[in-house]
Amino acid sequence: MRVLGVDPGLTRCGVGVVEGVAGRPLTMIGVGVVRTPADAELGQRLVAIEAGIEEWLDAHRPEYVAVERVFSQHNVRTVMGTAQASAVAMLCAARRGIPVALHTPSEVKAAVTGSGRADKAQVGAMVTRLLRLAEPPKPADAADALALAICHIWRAPAQNRLQQAVAAQQASASASASVLKGRTR
Repeated sequence: MRVLGVDPGLTRCGVGVVEGVAGRPLTMIGVGVVRTPADAELGQRLVAIEAGIEEWLDAHRPEYVAVERVFSQHNVRTVMGTAQASAVAMLCAARRGIPVALHTPSEVKAAVTGSGRADKAQVGAMVTRLLRLAEPPKPADAADALALAICHIWRAPAQNRLQQAVAAQQASASASASVLKGRTR
C-alpha cells in the first residue's frame, strides 16, 4: 500500500509518501513541504498548494491519501487556513479517484508513538525509527505527514474490515426489511 500523508497548512503543507503493509517494515518513498509566501493572496496560496500536491500525486502515484483532520483551535485564523489547505488536498485526491482518509492528530500520535499526547519531538523520533532514517525529517510538518501515512497503513486494514462488516449488516437488514414488506402485502 502506498500512502501520501498530508499535514495541511497554508504556509507549510507537509507531504510524505510511505509504502508498506501493517506488520512489516515500512519504506519512506519521499518527504517534503509545499510552501507558500505568507504575504501572498489567499487564492494564490491555495493554487500553489494544489500545484504542489498535484506534483506529489503525479510523481508518487499513491493508492490512498491520508489527511490530518482539522480540529478546533483557539486561533480561528489558523484553523481556517488549515481547513482550506486540507480541502485542497482532498479535492486533488478526489479528482483522481484516490480514496481519502482523515485522521485526528491524537489518533496519529497514538498510532505512531503509543500515546495520543505525544509531542512533536516524540513523533519525529518514532517516524525516524519506524522508517529507519538517519535523522528526523525537518520541518516537523514533513515528519507529521509521514506519521499520517504510517497511521493510515497500520489502521486501514481494521477500518476496512469494520466498514465491510457495517455494510454487510446494513445489507442484511435491508434484505430482511424487504422480506417482511413482501409478507405484509
